[in-house]
Amino acid sequence: MTDVTPRLTRRTLLATSTAAGLGMAAFGVSGTAAAGDQSTIRPFTIDFSDAELSDLRWRIKATKWPEQETVKDSSQGVQLATIKKLAQYWATNYDWRKIETKLKALPQFVTEIDGLDIHFIHVRSKHENALPVIITHGWPGSIIEQMKVIEPLTNPTAHGGSAADAFHVVIPSLPGHGFSGKPTAPGWTPVTIARAWATLMQRLGYTKYVAQGGDWGNAVSEVMALQEPPGLLGIHTNMAATLPAHISKALAFHEAPPTDLTAEERNAWDQLVDFYRKGLAYALEMSNRPQTLYGIADSPVGLAAWMIDHDIRSYKLIARVFDGNAEGLTPDDILDNVTLYWLTNTAVSSARLYWDTTQVSNGAGFFDARGVKIPVAVSSFPDEIYAAPRSWAEKAYAKLIHYNKLPKGGHFAAWEQPELFTSELRTAFKTLRKEV
Repeated sequence: MTDVTPRLTRRTLLATSTAAGLGMAAFGVSGTAAAGDQSTIRPFTIDFSDAELSDLRWRIKATKWPEQETVKDSSQGVQLATIKKLAQYWATNYDWRKIETKLKALPQFVTEIDGLDIHFIHVRSKHENALPVIITHGWPGSIIEQMKVIEPLTNPTAHGGSAADAFHVVIPSLPGHGFSGKPTAPGWTPVTIARAWATLMQRLGYTKYVAQGGDWGNAVSEVMALQEPPGLLGIHTNMAATLPAHISKALAFHEAPPTDLTAEERNAWDQLVDFYRKGLAYALEMSNRPQTLYGIADSPVGLAAWMIDHDIRSYKLIARVFDGNAEGLTPDDILDNVTLYWLTNTAVSSARLYWDTTQVSNGAGFFDARGVKIPVAVSSFPDEIYAAPRSWAEKAYAKLIHYNKLPKGGHFAAWEQPELFTSELRTAFKTLRKEV
């Protein structure tokens, strides 16, 4: 099959893109595997020591601070006042054990696929005809992104829905992220991850299922759609890849916007120009020199700053949160995610996904339309890196079964707006349920 990896070459990045001890049968894992069988699904538990948390707090307090930026806005990066507020809260008020308790309450497992341990949450609905869905996070996200939607998706009757809205939910950690294994050799890209996810769903006994993702999760889900593994009915994305070829080319070569863009298309164009010219520094470094990022493996404040500077609208939301404003996220939400990266020491191993993908790229941009043929549902959130216009989505996906433009929400849709996200998934896959 033709390599369908989302391509993140240096040129295109610069210009255009880039359970715990509960019976496993209760969670859809049938049968037992012989000792040493690589298909064994093993319960997973979380265990971080008090010493690790004390060391984290010590390191935060020992941060060597630079001088303040020389401008009054965020044009030079994460502002000193913002990161100091984050660090103060992290060192004195934040309690990792709260999120750890929530994580421990979820059924979690690991299974070896292609020589690597893959960690995943697996929560089955009590409703008999629930639709299985595999949801993939991105960078700088983690399984924590999706925790707020697990209960509404699996138990819809307690959250404004009906039994017909139920999902069985599988949420894996990407290789090198969170509790999954860290690759010791190159080669884990969206292509190999997509194949691994199909293996995982097959191993769990799901013969019909759907996939969902944003950021890298969208790349993995779209590649799954291109690979068309048996049983995959359709995908949903909250960060669609819809760029027409002429738009991608114009962005790559810093051309003027086409004169025939609609207002919605011009908004997407402006968002993309802003991101490509001001927001790609992190992706360039991780695509080219991920091993150089020792500083974010050694300094928790350095890691936090690196992570929250992903895209300007997410950063501004986070800055408002630490200014005391009520937003889609809380200070604890933000630090739960950063702390997971810190405790699992995955700052550099997660960054290598960018490098690995770049090595097998062939020149297309991350947001370029890929020619997906199976059913696709798109939720366009206004504060995403770019809000995919309906017109582009209709051209990018031959079988667009759902498109909706949301009133609020950004890059971390399930995390920021769990109610909207849940509603979108219920609606998006309604027509595919009859095939299960």
